[in-house]
Amino acid sequence: MHLHINNVSKTFSRSGISNTVLNDINFNVSSSQFLTLLGPSGCGKTTLLTIIAGFQKVTSGKIILNGMNVSKPCSDLGFMFQNYALFPWMSVRDNILFPLKQQKISKREQESRLAELLSLSRLEGKENLYPSQISGGMKQRTAFVRALAGNPEVLLMDEPLGAVDHQMRQALQEDLERLWIKDKTTVVMVTHDVDEAIYLSDRVIVMSSDQGRVVGDIQIKDPRPRSRSGPQYHKYKDILTSHLNQAYIPCKDEKESKGVEAA
Repeated sequence: MHLHINNVSKTFSRSGISNTVLNDINFNVSSSQFLTLLGPSGCGKTTLLTIIAGFQKVTSGKIILNGMNVSKPCSDLGFMFQNYALFPWMSVRDNILFPLKQQKISKREQESRLAELLSLSRLEGKENLYPSQISGGMKQRTAFVRALAGNPEVLLMDEPLGAVDHQMRQALQEDLERLWIKDKTTVVMVTHDVDEAIYLSDRVIVMSSDQGRVVGDIQIKDPRPRSRSGPQYHKYKDILTSHLNQAYIPCKDEKESKGVEAA
């Protein structure tokens, strides 16, 4: 798997005012890598994620996946939304099966993959319940394995734990890590949480509020499972916090672009 973000720029225009959210962004993502985009609100990290997914078009530059230009959504790119985006009228089972049906996978393969994913996510016995009948943690696991169901080359996650309270967050981070270790799908995740970035990631790219400029590209080499109280963990917290301090640089034309779309 080869994912390349090549010279990507994105400018929004409204009422004659232009706002460049991303300017000449470049990095590659390795196969089976868990990469996190970290940065302050408004730095363009979610915009970049949706561009990688093919939901938005670049102003200039390219997203290249396995030698092919990505210009629209495709089955090789799975997406997990912040609010889970589960279909409320579908059971857990049908939510997970949805992408497989879209890909016209045989019923036998669907049932085999479903059983595998229910076991992986510890949702066996819950498959006939509806989203309104399950906990936030179960919704999160359902959304995660639904995104994995079609065996995407890359899973894109937009603040996947942003919809849960702080008390649940660490436990769900452990769930996500466990699921990812078993599957080892390449992941690009967006977060603004330093602890989450360290706990889950192999690599963290820190983006600045100044047009998404990359101010840090840090490999997290602390062995898994990670101890949040260990010296290595705290070393990375200091490193990422230092880079984030650089990231909170206001864009030079911030006043001019006030009210223009950013993400």
